[in-house]
Amino acid sequence: MTQQTINLINDYYKAFNSGDMDTFLSLLTDDVIHDINQGKREIGKAAFTQFMACMNHNYKEQLVDMVVMATPDGNRAAAEFVVLGEYIKTDQDLPTAQGQKYRLPAGAFFEIRDNKVARITNYYNLQDWIAQVSE
Repeated sequence: MTQQTINLINDYYKAFNSGDMDTFLSLLTDDVIHDINQGKREIGKAAFTQFMACMNHNYKEQLVDMVVMATPDGNRAAAEFVVLGEYIKTDQDLPTAQGQKYRLPAGAFFEIRDNKVARITNYYNLQDWIAQVSE
């Protein structure tokens, strides 16, 4: 089960990096829970789809230096990576976007059900990101 879960998470991030949102979203349960970094919890694939549309509108990101781990039963996983990004459109109350580039260490925790992502919790240092795009 561990390798199956690691493959799922790798496929999830491969789809993200290639911009294949259909595949990316197909790897989620319909009732997926998304805990947004320093934000609220959203539930459901529709909410996640809307979140990703906003992200893809405001940012261009690639995830590199990926390390994926899973529990022996495959029910939980974690990933550590670096976000290489470009801030292309101003997002809500954040600094003004001017095409700033950033490099941000990040991580995510997953709950897996029926070989799909049932919960994802992302973590990164928002203050580090703000400092990078404000320089």
